[in-house]
Amino acid sequence: MAEVQGTDEVMGAGRVMGAEDVMGIEKLIEAVREGKAFEVPELLKPLGAAERKVALARLKELRTGVRSLEGIRPNDAVRVRRALYVAGAGCHTGAAAAASWLGARDLMPWRSEGAAMALRAVGDRTPEWLAEVAGRLAARPAVAEQSYGMIRGLVERSGCPTPATDGYVLAWSREIGTVRRHAERPAGPTLLERLRQDPQSPVLLVHALSMPETPEQLTWAVPDDSPEHWPTAVVALAGEGVLDRSGVLDAAVSRLLRGGRPRDLRFPMEVLRLVAPTPAEFLERVPDLVGMAADAPSTVAGYAQEALAGLAADGALPASALAEMTSAVLFRTEKKLVRAQLALVGKVLAREPGAADALLPAVAEVFGQEDTDLQGRALKLVGRHLPAADPSVRCELAERAGELSPTHRAEAARLFGDALGAPDLGPYEEILPPLPEPQPLAPPATTVEELVAELVVKRLSDDPVAFERALDGLVRLAHRDREAVAEAVRDAFPQPRWEQQTHYFTHETHGIHVVLAGLLGVLNPALVEFRRTAGHGADPCLHQALSGVLDARLWEAADLVGTDSLPFLLATPTGHTGAIDPLVLVERLRKYRDAGVEPAPADLAQALVRVLRAHPTAVRAAEEAAALETPAGRRLSAWLCRETVGATVRFLRRDEDKTLHRLWPMDRIVVELRESPVVRAEFPPAFEWLGGALEATPRPCHHWVEGRAQWPPVLPADREVLAACLLPTLAHGVDGDARGATEPLTALAEADGPVGHAVHVVLAFGLGFGDADDRLRAVDAVLVLAARGDLDARRLGTELARLVEDASVKPNRLADAARTAAATGAYGTVWAILAAMLPELLAAPKPVRGLGEVLAVAADCVERCGARDEVAGLDGLASGRASTQLVVQARRLLSALRQGAGHPLTETV
Repeated sequence: MAEVQGTDEVMGAGRVMGAEDVMGIEKLIEAVREGKAFEVPELLKPLGAAERKVALARLKELRTGVRSLEGIRPNDAVRVRRALYVAGAGCHTGAAAAASWLGARDLMPWRSEGAAMALRAVGDRTPEWLAEVAGRLAARPAVAEQSYGMIRGLVERSGCPTPATDGYVLAWSREIGTVRRHAERPAGPTLLERLRQDPQSPVLLVHALSMPETPEQLTWAVPDDSPEHWPTAVVALAGEGVLDRSGVLDAAVSRLLRGGRPRDLRFPMEVLRLVAPTPAEFLERVPDLVGMAADAPSTVAGYAQEALAGLAADGALPASALAEMTSAVLFRTEKKLVRAQLALVGKVLAREPGAADALLPAVAEVFGQEDTDLQGRALKLVGRHLPAADPSVRCELAERAGELSPTHRAEAARLFGDALGAPDLGPYEEILPPLPEPQPLAPPATTVEELVAELVVKRLSDDPVAFERALDGLVRLAHRDREAVAEAVRDAFPQPRWEQQTHYFTHETHGIHVVLAGLLGVLNPALVEFRRTAGHGADPCLHQALSGVLDARLWEAADLVGTDSLPFLLATPTGHTGAIDPLVLVERLRKYRDAGVEPAPADLAQALVRVLRAHPTAVRAAEEAAALETPAGRRLSAWLCRETVGATVRFLRRDEDKTLHRLWPMDRIVVELRESPVVRAEFPPAFEWLGGALEATPRPCHHWVEGRAQWPPVLPADREVLAACLLPTLAHGVDGDARGATEPLTALAEADGPVGHAVHVVLAFGLGFGDADDRLRAVDAVLVLAARGDLDARRLGTELARLVEDASVKPNRLADAARTAAATGAYGTVWAILAAMLPELLAAPKPVRGLGEVLAVAADCVERCGARDEVAGLDGLASGRASTQLVVQARRLLSALRQGAGHPLTETV
């Protein structure tokens, strides 16, 4: 073949491509097709720019076709991709295009594999070209991490500066930190020696110090004297002059100042500690140290505080800087830091009385602290140095002293006399959150486009309101035009998992996707029939039963969607809690009657469970439902006149089951559902447990819990039953470190139905959770119930006492929750709860560890709301001679109860 013409004719360098050129291209493509990456660099050498351009087009075709190999011969696919990686690097002439090819996710080899061959393929490029490709690859974090060998080779060949990017440093630290060790001694050089030999270390180590997420190798917990301890190696290099000491200090301090996770701060913190800055170096960075003391995590703030204290002890820290630092530290919640700062200020004032005007106003920040012990320390410090203060400063301090607890009011009056800021002794007013307003559910989607937009939203099931709206819209539009909706679904989900995996729906329902699969006709009819009629299974836990209700509805909808048997859903809520207005349900049943359609069993059952039987229109709705003269109408009429399902909760005693471990309160909980023959006889299998079919035995649930957001809408009109169902999960979570278990409590508080034992036990567990966000949700639920007039504070206090005594709830967590609730203005409500809890705990044979914190919150509540109750056991504890927090706070609480804090009492607002 003398020459190639037509579409294969390519002009380059003033000539037409000849047969030899075409043969070279074919050899290259064949080597790539066979996955022989090691042959590619040599095959590229004789090819010119024109030939490489033709080869590149063929390579792109191969790249597209290699996907078909993945499912058939995955190992061959890997080899072909590696050869494509090398060949593409050599065929691209533009740096940007080459970087895009080398950084493509489907072509990137694992770690740096294939880099050596790719570097040989681009060996004829200019240094400028190599440098640009290296910079582009290094700028992309994921690419830089996996292409370290390639980037490093490009940098070394081009002579360009080391690319200090997060991804490159991450890969570099992994490569240089890997060491093979003999049974007793290192097989190679130590980390310090490897870093010293690497010319890129000075740049990359400083960048590593400032990274938001520290590379894993740098955070490994090894002793300081280990040959693989990164901070020690960094400090040694700084001492040798390999690293700029000032640059290391600046990078470490800057990173600590930005804050973050303790894991990511460990490396810069350890480096800073080992470098041991001199007083002069600390003095240059005073503003940064003050910022660290103010906002950094406790360990970092403590280090900054010590550094600044050292400067203050030497008289090198200006009074203005110390005052700024003091204001910041005293605003923190860590008592250890606050006490240390007060001690530091005391020492400075003893040496420099003239600094009183600058420092004492900062000390007054503590007057507003919740801890009365810290208030007392600050007041003593102010009193000791008050004579040295300017009259204007004294007036300011006297005004701030009005924030002190009544415990210290007498001492403050002695110090400031008539200038003391008078506390607000007006009528106490309880502040509770406004009553939640019902939020009606928005109408379902009216167009196919709007529906598809809702369906493709990720994690749709996390929002029950959006989920119910989308499900109802799907059913309505599919009934109107099944083919149009099915076509839109196929376009929106071109390769759904349910079509690729035969058993995708065998064990899981997968939310609304099962209804989409039913719409497309890809479900096994036998499986649909089985899942529609299945009950709650053998020996389920309560949350499985809750999830089973939703599953039954979805499988029923999957079977009937797009048919005349399901024009719309009866169970779609009318409000955000999942509840249904009785008259709305009557109207829906009327439309079903007029259309001659019998309600689907699960849909009707869920609608009945959701209807508000205590609604003002319930009686009228019952009459109108009976007048429909249909079986469904009669069922609704009877259901509206029936009492709630009901549930009871009890705890097994030790003598009932000796095997129960006290650290697992969930093992002792027994939930008993009231027998309901109507539910057992008329409701589908998935609902039978609501009639007492679920046996009343302790049923521990240790498996993964999902779908919490969908539980409350199942029982929005039976709050006590819902609480009983949530109880095992809450009891399990309070002992572990799981988060999010209290998410349903917000919906529980806003639901309808009576509030009894189960609701209060659930709230008690929620207030004792380890995670602050979980406790906050429980606090919100308590306050909402109080605002609605549904909270029994005495019952909640009794349950809390039981759980604290049983070590299921830790007092310090409860104190934090109570303090949070009280800070909203609900001091009277919180005190009512604590007043019911304290007598039992005060009567315990041994002092309850951490109870002092609870007493401090109780005392604060009493001082604010002016309660005058009697607490059994408090007199005996307060009369003790010890100076522990428990005794001190007991005295404070007793004093507050006897004085009534001088507040006139008002009713709860």
